[in-house]
Amino acid sequence: MRETSTGAPPSSPSDAYAWYVVAVLTLANISANVDQYILTLLVEPIKRDLGISDVQMSLLIGPAFTIFYAVLGFPIARLADRANRRNLMAGGVALWSVFTTLCATARAYGRLFLLRVGVGVGEASLGAPSVSLLADYFPSERRGRALSTYSLGIYIGAGSAYFIGALIVGLVASTGTWTVPVIGEIRPWQSVFLAVGLPGLVVAALFATIREPERRGVERRVPLSALVRYVAANRRTYIAHSFGFAASGLVNSALAAWLATFFVRTYGLTAPQAGKAQGLLTISIGTVGVLCGGWAADAFVTRGRVDGPLRVGMIGAAGMLVFATAMPLMPTATLAIVCLAVVNFFAAFPWGAAAAAAAEMVPRSLRAQGVSLFFFVRAFVAQALGPTSVALLTDRVFGVGGIRYSLVVVNVAGMTTALVLFAAGLGSYRRTLADRQRWASDMEAVA
Repeated sequence: MRETSTGAPPSSPSDAYAWYVVAVLTLANISANVDQYILTLLVEPIKRDLGISDVQMSLLIGPAFTIFYAVLGFPIARLADRANRRNLMAGGVALWSVFTTLCATARAYGRLFLLRVGVGVGEASLGAPSVSLLADYFPSERRGRALSTYSLGIYIGAGSAYFIGALIVGLVASTGTWTVPVIGEIRPWQSVFLAVGLPGLVVAALFATIREPERRGVERRVPLSALVRYVAANRRTYIAHSFGFAASGLVNSALAAWLATFFVRTYGLTAPQAGKAQGLLTISIGTVGVLCGGWAADAFVTRGRVDGPLRVGMIGAAGMLVFATAMPLMPTATLAIVCLAVVNFFAAFPWGAAAAAAAEMVPRSLRAQGVSLFFFVRAFVAQALGPTSVALLTDRVFGVGGIRYSLVVVNVAGMTTALVLFAAGLGSYRRTLADRQRWASDMEAVA
């Protein structure tokens, strides 16, 4: 099936139905991010009841989830480029929801670790297939808005996890047990997994109400070598896009991991106070930021600036360079929270555009696989290096009381890198889009 000039399929569904599909996928994204982030709010009670160390806890939060999420993303995306994406994602949502729910039964570290691996495996089925599906529902000049709406799931999900955690921190710290039908006696922190895991099964059922767009010819297997040749020929674009947004994501991950600790250590706030501030700003200002970024990307494209997604990335990075540098250096908690509101806007601003660009850069026959490369790089660079970079600077350079300076250094380094990569990639990104149709025709001939 050949792309039109906009990259959309020849026949499109109604606007109302297309936005309904966005709504279902956004709910799935919210569920994924709540299930991913909720563990970070249960550190102390889990360590106490399972008798584990900080290092073991960090493995539950990071590698147990991230490694399998990133590594399995590509084979799942390869399957999505020729199989039914709706069914693939529905199965993934059900899988991670079941594994999250089963975390309530974990009474030993090894079991909880394996269950977290299962959560990561399930969530690997959502990212690239969902972006690929939405790219088939919306033409290029409207993809930024659609994918920024989908990206709301990151901020609503993470913000809800922070806020819920702040509200229940006292409850889950309790050492008593509760009795739950079927499961039996559980600790209060285990009940949190029931509360966030079971609703995901309802979201999985909603996938039965959406349909897979027609993809004539795409079901044919395109050789892996075709993707390798395409990425190699467009390597400058891929480096600028994937590593530019990964550098931005690194800063976001660092802030997400250490922001509450920063407020506690620097200004003397309690953990619930810091969690509520972080959660409310993420849900409110973060959602506004990602929507505005999507609209800005579409406005650029409508006016003929096809490199609009990278320009949106530059705007976000520039805003972060100013405000996320100033925020940790504020003399009072009130001023820091005011700065944090602006930081939340610019931190969220580029992510709908980032996903739209990842889909736009590749022919439709390779779309999910191409998008999965972006998720792979972002997962390893942002989620693996972001929190650790702050920890290393704090431990070895600035000391426990100097976490504010660690945040400043990581932000300046990350956002400067992002700006340089985006600026260097503008021309190559335009050339990739201009030459994409020829590659699509060649791949159809090979397939």
